Amino acid sequence: MIYDNHNRPITYLRLAVTDRCNLRCFYCMPEEGIKYLPKHQVLTYEEMERLVRVLAQLGVHKVRITGGEPFVRSGLMGFMQRLVAIEGLTDLSMTTNGVLTAPHVAELASLGVRSVNLSLDTLDRERFRKITRRDELPAVLKTLDALLAAGIQTKINAVVMEGQNIEDLIPLADLTRTLPVDMRFIEEMPFNGEGSHYPVLHWTHRRIVEEMQSRFPTLQKLPDPPFSTSATYQIPGHQGTIGIIAAFSRTFCGTCNRIRLTAQGTLKTCLYDNGVLDVRAMLRAGASDEELTAAFLRAFAHRPANGFEAEKQRSVVTESMATIGG
Repeated sequence: MIYDNHNRPITYLRLAVTDRCNLRCFYCMPEEGIKYLPKHQVLTYEEMERLVRVLAQLGVHKVRITGGEPFVRSGLMGFMQRLVAIEGLTDLSMTTNGVLTAPHVAELASLGVRSVNLSLDTLDRERFRKITRRDELPAVLKTLDALLAAGIQTKINAVVMEGQNIEDLIPLADLTRTLPVDMRFIEEMPFNGEGSHYPVLHWTHRRIVEEMQSRFPTLQKLPDPPFSTSATYQIPGHQGTIGIIAAFSRTFCGTCNRIRLTAQGTLKTCLYDNGVLDVRAMLRAGASDEELTAAFLRAFAHRPANGFEAEKQRSVVTESMATIGG
């Protein structure tokens, strides 16, 4: 196991396989979308597999496949089959918007995918269309049903957006009554291709908790798993749990064990940094595994203490979450 300069272990990689997406979510990108990377600028699956092997030798044992939307890239399942064979990799998971996912759920289960994070900000079809700018709620709900039927641990991610889905918070939380899901509410971040939507973020993690308590006064705080980004709660008698993620307030940085590789091969040791290493350039210049290892270790040895420190070291945040890796 390796540690950063703040004695935090690095064990978890979020790997973006594409910057492309079939939705246009309000909190992720402008309505007209973003300028996608040319194909030759995106890492090949072979390059990604090699990087995962190098990182697994350094102690990374969990990989989460992200995007963009992973399933818009062809050949994804074959790539994931190769990943599960990598020595040292013990946990493969995925984040998806669910539009194209349902037909692949059985194969995900057969690969041993432990968990899937499903983006779902509302249960109302018209609000879904407004938020995502696409009418795809039935497809997402079909994926949710398929995941639960396959026994895959399902975390539902909802970004809390003032003026967009506040009326959906309680109905979404009530899903935990009969479904064994972790319903996670996330503070909105400025990664939408435009910058922050609000001068002040009113729907902070504290206010979200207050909203839950107003409807579910018996809401109980549970112990949080190691390295968890969410504060975990449960309503007595409900099958599932509720998680609240202080993504903008950044209360969990002190235990962060994750790094990110964007689809273009940029290493991010913090969500809020501007990218600390051009891994694609190294790969295509013929770097050896030893040279890649040394470069990773140097980056980990200069990791910011938290997201606020990382943000201070860069200009205004204007990129889309799709280009960062969800």
